[in-house]
Amino acid sequence: MAPDFIFNLDFQTALGYFAATLTTLSFLPQVIRVYRTKNTDAISFWMYLLFSAGVFFWFIYGVMIQAWPVVVANAITLVLSLSILWMKINEQSR
Repeated sequence: MAPDFIFNLDFQTALGYFAATLTTLSFLPQVIRVYRTKNTDAISFWMYLLFSAGVFFWFIYGVMIQAWPVVVANAITLVLSLSILWMKINEQSR
């Protein structure tokens, strides 16, 4: 049986979680590909650095306004984008 909180979500919050899920999951194919191939040549370091910083500030903003779909999505997206950035940095240092 589904937890009670799922049935108590208003439409806006449910929509926020749905959008957050889609945008967060969009990073998984890139993380998986980079992890498997160990190749980050086609990935821009600066793009991922700026993107990760932006996601971090979205996370902080979400915490400040207590928008939990924003917090959860950006926390997960930050981990994924930082993992790609970390692999990019490690590949460049070889």
